[in-house]
Order: sequence, then C-alpha cells, then structure tokens
Amino acid sequence: MNEGRIVFSQIMDHIPLRAFHACVDRYGGNYKIKKFSCLDQFLCMAFAQLTYRDSLRDIEICLRTMESKLYHMGIQSRISRSTLADANETRDWHIYADFAKILIGIARKMYAKENLAVELDSTVYALDSTTVDLCLSMFPWAFSQQSKSAVKIHALLDLRGCIPEFIYISGGKAHDVKVLDLLIPEPGAFYIMDRGYIDFRRLNTIQKASAFFVVRAKKNLKFARQYSRHVDKRTGLRCDQTIILTYGDSALAYPEPLRRIRFYDSEGDRKFVFITNNFTLDAGVIPRLYKERWKIETFFKWIKQNLRIKSFYGTSSNAVKIQIWIAVSVYVLVAIMKKRLRLDLNMTTILQILSVTIFEKSPILCVFQGDPIPEIHTSPHNQLNLFKI
Repeated sequence: MNEGRIVFSQIMDHIPLRAFHACVDRYGGNYKIKKFSCLDQFLCMAFAQLTYRDSLRDIEICLRTMESKLYHMGIQSRISRSTLADANETRDWHIYADFAKILIGIARKMYAKENLAVELDSTVYALDSTTVDLCLSMFPWAFSQQSKSAVKIHALLDLRGCIPEFIYISGGKAHDVKVLDLLIPEPGAFYIMDRGYIDFRRLNTIQKASAFFVVRAKKNLKFARQYSRHVDKRTGLRCDQTIILTYGDSALAYPEPLRRIRFYDSEGDRKFVFITNNFTLDAGVIPRLYKERWKIETFFKWIKQNLRIKSFYGTSSNAVKIQIWIAVSVYVLVAIMKKRLRLDLNMTTILQILSVTIFEKSPILCVFQGDPIPEIHTSPHNQLNLFKI
C-alpha cells in the first residue's frame, strides 16, 4: 500500500496556524462553538476553491464521500451544507480578511526580489478594480444599477510577483477613486493607475507622502506648459513637459508642477498621455511602467477563471466577503508553496494538478514533477511464521 499524507494536508502545512488562531480569537470566531470550528470552515472553503466545487451541496457530497480522510485533512467535524451555510452567514468575515493579509505579508517578502520589466529599485504598485455581476433578486444589498447587483474587488498589486498588497470589497456603485482614501502611500513607491483614479486632491496626498504616481490624463485636462524637454520621437515619445494645472478646483487641489508625457504606441496605433509627479526618471520609462499595469488586468482575469468568485455559496454580504477572502488566501497560499518548493510551473498549471490529486497519498513534489507515486510494501502482520522450514 502507499503510505504518506494526502496532498491537501501538505498544502495546508504552509498555513501559519498560530497566526490563524490569533485572527479567530480577535473576533471571537469560536465563541460557544462546539463543532465545526473556524479552521474547519476555512479548510472546507479552501477545498472548494482548489477543486472548483459549484455549491454547498457539491462540497458536502464530495467531503462525505471521503469522510474517512477528513481527519487527515485537518477537518474535525462531519460536513453538513446547513452547518457550512450558517458559518458563512454568521462568522465575522474580518477573521479571514486579517488572515489573508498575514499570508500576503509572508508572500511579499518571498517575491520582493522578483524581476520587473523596468529596471527600478522602488516598489511598483498597480491599482485597479474588477466587477463581479450578481443577481438583483438574490443580492439586493449589492444594488448597482437598474436591474443589476454587483460587487467590486479593488486591488493594489505589487508588480514584483503579482501579490496583492491591499484588497477592498465594495458594492458595485462605489467609485474607484474613493479607494485612494484607504491607502497609506509608501514613500518612494510608484502607484500606476488608469484615468478613473484622477482626483488631484487625492493625488496630492500621494505627493505629500513622498511617493510617486503615474496616471493617464483625461482629454479635458486644463494646464499651462512651463517647460519642454527634448525627446527622441523614434522611441514613440512625442513630448515631455513640465506643466501646472490652471482649472480652479484642480489648481487649488494640486498647486505643484506636474510632468506630462505624450506617447504613441505604433503596435496598437494608440496615443497615450501620462501625468506623473516624478521628474527624475527617463521619459521612456514612464510608458513602460504604465504597460506593466496590465499585470493587474491579468491578475483579475486569472482569479475569475481559476477561483470561485463569480458564483457564491451564500447570498449575504458576509458570506460573499468570506468566500472572496478565502479565495485570496488560497491564491496567496499556493504562491507561497510555489516559492518554498521552487516549482517551475505557472499558477494555473499548479491549480489544475492540485484539483485532481488533492486526495492522493504522495509526496507533493512527486505530484508536480510527474514522478511515479512511491509504494511501500509491508507485511500484513508482524507475527513470525513458526512453521517455516
């Protein structure tokens, strides 16, 4: 027979349990709970993410079928969809949000030295959001417009390693720019944003924190040119200017000079205008930095395709937030495992392999390397044969 621990438990070995229990205690998650602890809930939801379960009934059927292996998964209680539904409705989502942030902190240290397409020592972040459409009749609390409901996932992505440094979940009507009020700018860091985040009062907050921003300018930007620098038009650059804002409210909100760069992308036949508060970088670096912003679009597309955040197991705000935060935790946990095991595979491949080997009893490296599962043949008993000649 094959001896060893199942793959799921080897993945969960990368969870800092002491930190998880600290998050649970902070919000009294296990208060008066005799069965189905917060850890049981997290493990069930993580299993659902890793194996693409469609519903609570689907989770229940799969785990009850493997009931003999629940103990080896770390789950101490019998699985019932009603119990899991109640837990998702009533347990504080902040437990899993705080734990996800702990995992993010661990992962960011691991990926801090990852290469960036632009040679830059500073941390580079991309800020954006994605919308998850919902059914209005089932999610009335998330009303967005007319006959639709939606939630928005706002993310600040560290472009070295594509680890989200900050995540915020809001209703579909929330304006993206308001998320800037929740950020604490990191001195020396670059924040890459689309023009939906232009608010000069908020951008001035980044400036005062000694951080930098690169954002696409709106077409109706009112400004006066103070100085123009020479640019090599063969590189796609069209101008590099120092400007000041002239429109009343904008000029009052941001009285400092800004840098305006026009760029023509010959491949896509598109024109871009960027504004930034950084005057030291070469003008050609700014469009390349903005191009890196597309990593956050890829990140959102990836999590929508590979994690369960487009359909939900519960309809309350609490249940939705728990599912999203646990999905983020699973993403970051797999990224941590990938780094620790030095896997030369992309995240999609890793999740696909895990989804079909989750109950295998095999060293996890053998699973990813395609090695045959080692088998240990043992005697059925240890009693000596008294009649052996």
